[in-house]
Amino acid sequence: MLHCLAFDIETIPDTEFGRRLYGLDGMSDADVAEYMFFRRRQQVGHDFLPLPQQRVVAIAVAMRTGDSFRVWSLGEAASEEKELLERFFDGIERFSPVLVSWNGSGFDLPVMHYRALLHGISAPRYWETGDHDQSFKWNNYLNRFHGRHTDLMDVLAGYQGSAKARLEDVSLMLGLPGKMGMSGDKVWQAWCEGRIEAIRNYCETDALNTYLVYLHFERMRGSIDDTGLAAEQARVREVLATSGQAHLEEFAELWKSRD
Repeated sequence: MLHCLAFDIETIPDTEFGRRLYGLDGMSDADVAEYMFFRRRQQVGHDFLPLPQQRVVAIAVAMRTGDSFRVWSLGEAASEEKELLERFFDGIERFSPVLVSWNGSGFDLPVMHYRALLHGISAPRYWETGDHDQSFKWNNYLNRFHGRHTDLMDVLAGYQGSAKARLEDVSLMLGLPGKMGMSGDKVWQAWCEGRIEAIRNYCETDALNTYLVYLHFERMRGSIDDTGLAAEQARVREVLATSGQAHLEEFAELWKSRD
């Protein structure tokens, strides 16, 4: 039986920080963000901002626990970043789930580290390495080679940078829906257009893709067999098909069409 929490985040430029960093008082968020992108392109040739310059606007989780499966976005569409982060780390504090991500070690978790530092969020269970709980000495969330957090991109690449793949490619390889019309580089535009629900929905489908890849990984390493994989997939399909949410039902239909 699997007990895990697959997660994904979406971010936008932290324009408040950008104003302080570059002395841009009086400029609009859109202009500040464009200047941040411009400076980044000047520095490194692309506009992917340094992690401390990114603000979390959505956190989605796909949780398998007991006999249930659920996928949702933390908080509400209007929730502030601090609340989203508090909800995420509070879940770890209370339940100590196994975390599953795609590039979570390289992006999602470090971003949340910086933002939690900014907001003064306490997360002792997450940062535990054995000082207060010996069971975390050899299996904690922070060690790259421990099991409390499985970064699928890192593990499947054998921890070799040159072998890393995109979630989109691996999802499509396995017959999963993949990105479904949105991608990370479109999140800022969607935010500027006031489409936070579309961002949250997209984040949920990425968490779903991650969880479903994880099921195949579990079969590959012998934690479940073919029958177990089919049963877990059927559980997810039923939840999506009866969710009453258009983006999840669309995910289920697209997944079914690729069987």
